[in-house]
Amino acid sequence: QVQLVESGGGLVQAGGSLRLSCAASGRTFSSYGMGWFRQAPGKEREFVAAISRGGGYTYYADFVKGRFTISRDNAAVYLQMNSLKPEDTAVYYCAARDIVTPTTTRYDYWGQGTQVTVSS
Repeated sequence: QVQLVESGGGLVQAGGSLRLSCAASGRTFSSYGMGWFRQAPGKEREFVAAISRGGGYTYYADFVKGRFTISRDNAAVYLQMNSLKPEDTAVYYCAARDIVTPTTTRYDYWGQGTQVTVSS
């Protein structure tokens, strides 16, 4: 069992930056690949980024490439978001599973989400 808690969301102007964190507790965190997803009002949840168990592989959705960076350390995963746009407004969720790929959407554990709002 893994417990995930996101933080770092908030209100930011377009062009600004935020850094999301996802703290993990429970079973060995390093055993899990980690992903970030987001869900905007009235839309389906979508993949944002993922990082492998060892951190050696990262994957990004096309709409965040060059703007967002996923990273991890021994106890958390991070999402650095730069050049934010109003369309990035959503609830952002972190998730954990064993092996991640750019197309994997079924994760075993999910956090409760953190709201990101980008004003124009």
